[in-house]
Amino acid sequence: MENINDWKGINGQLVSFKKEVGDAKKITFLGSPGVCTPFAELLAYAVRDVETNFVSLLDIENSHQFEFKEYAMVLADEISDSHDSDVVVLLGGLSMPKYDVDLDELKGVVDEILKDGGKLIGVSFMDMFTKSGWLEKVDFDVVIDGTLTGVVKT
Repeated sequence: MENINDWKGINGQLVSFKKEVGDAKKITFLGSPGVCTPFAELLAYAVRDVETNFVSLLDIENSHQFEFKEYAMVLADEISDSHDSDVVVLLGGLSMPKYDVDLDELKGVVDEILKDGGKLIGVSFMDMFTKSGWLEKVDFDVVIDGTLTGVVKT
């Protein structure tokens, strides 16, 4: 894959994401429980007028829709239907070795969720999809990757 756009900061990530999902009406995020959820919430906030769902790991039967509340994006308690999504977003946590995600099973879940002609987007930090070898094994349409750096001051 080649670099097509540089971005900086959280706003840059959100603007890049919003551009890449375009006019999608339904987006489903797949990610690791806990760690990926808040990142999906943040991305869902950027497209808060679009139906967004979250699937923990590959448990498609336990999909939950994000709801925009006055205080935050939250996952609804009820099970949602993530089928026929215009965009599927794989979050980098899925590619971490501790989750041992079977790529054939992952591709099957993506095929089940993604509408014909839909888009598969990867969102990660610290080049996780490259480090895990997923760039060569998963047919992403686009990957949005960032590097976190910071400082602690006293």
